[in-house]
Amino acid sequence: MQSLLLHVCCGPCATQVIRVLSQEYSVTGFFYNPNIFPEEEYQRRVASFRRLAEQFHLPYQIGNYDYTRWEEAVQGYTTEPEGKTRCSICYRFRLERTAQQAIKTGFSLFTTTLTISPHKSARVINPIGLDLAQQYHISFYQADFKKKDGFKQSCSLAKEYNLYRQTYCGCKYSLRK
Repeated sequence: MQSLLLHVCCGPCATQVIRVLSQEYSVTGFFYNPNIFPEEEYQRRVASFRRLAEQFHLPYQIGNYDYTRWEEAVQGYTTEPEGKTRCSICYRFRLERTAQQAIKTGFSLFTTTLTISPHKSARVINPIGLDLAQQYHISFYQADFKKKDGFKQSCSLAKEYNLYRQTYCGCKYSLRK
């Protein structure tokens, strides 16, 4: 079974994605979200993911909380509404780190849970993943995990596993919404 490194944005979104991907791949979760603000919120989300990983017997890795580097990456785009250039920069920032981590830890394939959210566009995220795959000579699994009631199922599973569910995307700019 081919190994896949899965970028995880949060425990609730990971539930259904892990179920789908585990049918064909040996999945390892990678929690890398330096966009999350404040740090207490980051800690709640990482703790929720760890609980899920333990319940699913999922191997996982936790990336550094590079909040300052993330802030530098989105500088100049902080006043934009959700879903615009700042978000694309954020997706690329996290997926690039995931591709680098995949290579560093011996994976030939990576993907993300981000496309399960109805607030995130697979038409934006998948091309970023494919571009990074080409740049780093690795494969990207493109998907729109929200299809076939994926998001609805992730909500149900998050409730079943009693996972912390956040009320905003994660960055301090999405708190304005």
